[in-house]
Amino acid sequence: MAEVPDHLLRRSQERRKALGLPTDEDGGTEAPAAESTPAPDAGGGGGAGDTPPPSTGGGPSPGDGTGDGGTGDGGGDTGGVPAHLLARSKKRKAALAGGDAGATTTASGGGGTATAVAAPPTPGATGPGGHTQRLLTVVKSGSIQQTRAEAQDKVHTWPHLVVIEFASMLILLAGVTIFSALVRAPLLGLADFNKTPNPSKAPWYFLGLQELLTMFHPMVAGVTIPGIGLGLLALAPYIDKNDSVKPTDRKFAIAIFTIFIMMWSVLVMIGSFFRGPGFNFVFPWNDGIFFEL
Repeated sequence: MAEVPDHLLRRSQERRKALGLPTDEDGGTEAPAAESTPAPDAGGGGGAGDTPPPSTGGGPSPGDGTGDGGTGDGGGDTGGVPAHLLARSKKRKAALAGGDAGATTTASGGGGTATAVAAPPTPGATGPGGHTQRLLTVVKSGSIQQTRAEAQDKVHTWPHLVVIEFASMLILLAGVTIFSALVRAPLLGLADFNKTPNPSKAPWYFLGLQELLTMFHPMVAGVTIPGIGLGLLALAPYIDKNDSVKPTDRKFAIAIFTIFIMMWSVLVMIGSFFRGPGFNFVFPWNDGIFFEL
């Protein structure tokens, strides 16, 4: 015979206690319930039939308990099934069939009679559509994960950055327009290779290179020094990887940019105001300014 699981035995004990029947704790013995419960036949019966295999739990038996395999009224043997199990089977079937909760069940066997009152069935907790699932509680994910948003110093390109760039472009365009309307920039005469102006100066944005040509060899002044300067400016973001926007935290980048701007500004100012005829060094407060826009 297969071993009965512990949870089925516990359910059987609880059900017996609820019906007021003796349990193993009280000294009673738990006999397996018959799958088909025979009952005494009042009108006389045939011989003893085959006893159905016992049930492994304390639940209801699918048999009708009317004794298709029981003994006649002359015999006292009910196939080895105790009377209280027969009564419990009858009561369970009556409860499932919606019978009267106060009906009594009487089973005779072995010369004795057992009578018990069926307990009212426990109302089932059913939901919509007859579902019996229960919802214990709803736990919000935020109370478990406790996700905290981290502050970010980033903004969207549109509209924050684009609006600022567009406004600065409009301001610069307005300034150039006003300057061109107020300051006259006349065109010079046609170029004459027989008459070279003295001094012959490049536009102001190239005067720094022209000033270097007066100090170094053309290869050094025109290629080496500008190439080194532009290369250092291109490598500056890779050397200084500090992503802070505070000037106090970007000392290296500010120092490199300041050196470049100061050197180029000094060269342009010397070429614009301190170079006279023959591109010689002069003082503008003595010899005048030899510079045109």
